[in-house]
Amino acid sequence: MKYIFNFLLILSLSQPINLIAESERSGLKIAILYDEQFLLHDTGPNHPENSDRISSTINFLKNDSKLKPNLIWPTFGYASIDVINLAHSKEYIHLVKQESEALTKSIAKLSTGDTVISKYSYQVARKSVGAVTEGVDQIMKGKASSGFVFSRPPGHHATKDKGMGFCIFNNVAIAAKYLQKKYGINRILIVDFDVHHGNGTQDIFYSDNTVFYFSIHQHPFYPGTGRPNEKGSGEGYGYTLNIDLPEGAGDKEFIHGLKNQLIPAMEKFKPEFILVSAGFDAHENDLLGQLKYSNNGYKEATDILSTIANKYASNRVLFVLEGGYDPTNIKEASESILNAMIYKNTVIKR
Repeated sequence: MKYIFNFLLILSLSQPINLIAESERSGLKIAILYDEQFLLHDTGPNHPENSDRISSTINFLKNDSKLKPNLIWPTFGYASIDVINLAHSKEYIHLVKQESEALTKSIAKLSTGDTVISKYSYQVARKSVGAVTEGVDQIMKGKASSGFVFSRPPGHHATKDKGMGFCIFNNVAIAAKYLQKKYGINRILIVDFDVHHGNGTQDIFYSDNTVFYFSIHQHPFYPGTGRPNEKGSGEGYGYTLNIDLPEGAGDKEFIHGLKNQLIPAMEKFKPEFILVSAGFDAHENDLLGQLKYSNNGYKEATDILSTIANKYASNRVLFVLEGGYDPTNIKEASESILNAMIYKNTVIKR
């Protein structure tokens, strides 16, 4: 029975599904993907990537009278090994499972690097992947106009076979592969505005001309990659675009990069779906980053991304939480982004 189930899953991932028209999508609500199991990933005392960073945001979204009517909260399960394997090796997946489940009440570092794990980290990471794939399904099947995944741990530092930073599985990279495998989407844009460069996402798609990776981040900073001369390799040359910003850069530099480099690049690439690695550690007063983005900067960025999505991608955008270590920053920036998305939906509907 297990082999039949796996065969059917692989078969389902290979079958393109009809896309919903943009005019129908504009009347839909925004999907918020969250599960309380995300709180079980224990990183230990005083670690910046902890469960408290998203709790206040979720409470706010569930109770704010202005946002509530525009949101839906789909349920979702754990991602299968086959889905995670779209971007990660089975050997690495097994290693995460083995090292995580071997722990009891203690925490440890994943043997591939500096990622803290605990007993439930493997299952939480699987649930996070389940959140992004459900977000994709909600949008592609016409159940939601767009989406925002509030999961943890983050993912953009994770390569095919290595966890790094605070990341275990690369949620956005898996979502891109899932879009291609299940829905036949040929051109995907990944926009990463986390304060750190998403070395894992870049690495996975560095020689791929079907996924355009754009990152704007602080430099010099962890993990040290993401220089402008990193443009891809082989068939993927020209499909990676990095903008590094100095300490203290703010909204002006952020929006300038989107307007003057991303928009012209997308006039040529014409993405069919946009995935956003939404890190809020570039927000002013973050615990780790030294950039100075404001809530209005995130709103302006969302306006730009929504315009690109409206022009080329039938308004299909999925935001996925990456970094950000001040709970108030995450709440307020997320509110700014969601309000911008709601406004864009209203304009399109008219």
